[in-house]
Amino acid sequence: MSYLETTKDVYREAALTPDIGLCCTTNPVWELPGLKIPGIMQEMNYGCGSTVHARDLTNNPRTLYVGVGGGMELLQFAYFSRQKLGVVGVDVVDEMLEASRKNFKEAEKLNPWFKSEFVDLKKGDATNLPVEDNSIDVAAQNCLFNIFKTEELTQALKEMYRVLKPHGRLVMSDPTCEQEMNEELRNDERLRALCLSGSLSIKDYVKALTDAGFGTIEIRARKPYRILDPKNYPTDELIYIESIEVAAIKDPMPEDGPCIFTGKAAIYYGDQDHFDDGKGHILVKNQPLAICDKTAAALAELGRDDIFISESTWHYDGGGCC
Repeated sequence: MSYLETTKDVYREAALTPDIGLCCTTNPVWELPGLKIPGIMQEMNYGCGSTVHARDLTNNPRTLYVGVGGGMELLQFAYFSRQKLGVVGVDVVDEMLEASRKNFKEAEKLNPWFKSEFVDLKKGDATNLPVEDNSIDVAAQNCLFNIFKTEELTQALKEMYRVLKPHGRLVMSDPTCEQEMNEELRNDERLRALCLSGSLSIKDYVKALTDAGFGTIEIRARKPYRILDPKNYPTDELIYIESIEVAAIKDPMPEDGPCIFTGKAAIYYGDQDHFDDGKGHILVKNQPLAICDKTAAALAELGRDDIFISESTWHYDGGGCC
């Protein structure tokens, strides 16, 4: 049995018998005016963070969500869209699609504004999406792509890039790990299905996105997620796994490489009221400006004693230099 078949079995079981402990979400459930999440959706929230950000969802975007779970994030996306077929949910597991359909009926009872027709559920594979080219404003996945090995991950990212409109964004939440895993742990199919083995480093994760063509990467959060310990897992040492939330934007790739935001900022504190580097970056005196890592490096190379550049905070919420 391949690891993908093992994954299907794990989530087929989770659709038929909700498993609250299957995945450890690191975000509280959204509380917005008029939005009520059915209890069954919360029990089936098999993610490691959130992909729903209000600033991504202006102007009634058409949204794609891959790996539907119990439908909670589909409902949250529909909150911002509220149009027939405004949200597309894709999953390869029939039982998970059927569970979401049932859960939407419960959501209709709790939310007078919501109609099941707002969500278009489709059976499909992340590596071959049943969606038209350049038709999606916001695509998302939560704790899914980390399951894939390199070949499938590369294809899934190409598919996301294909379906997004120009300047559309792919929002993702996945576990990452900077530590090396032994072969037994990395190749454990069930642990891979649970996003606990084979985790990429942040560097490799970002490279996979830029290799797919995304010109702007925003690292929005980096949070503690899980510990794999020798008592419970096939490892000789403690392995620390983080949950990372990232947006990859379908901007043209700059000639000098992608803009990658890791939460750095620059502050000018010189004698003038501002500093202009002549490359589109204006620093107003004592006003921090969010900058991408590329701009941070360029400013540092100037060797000035009146510009402070912060370390990466691994938190970014928009604005800035690029």
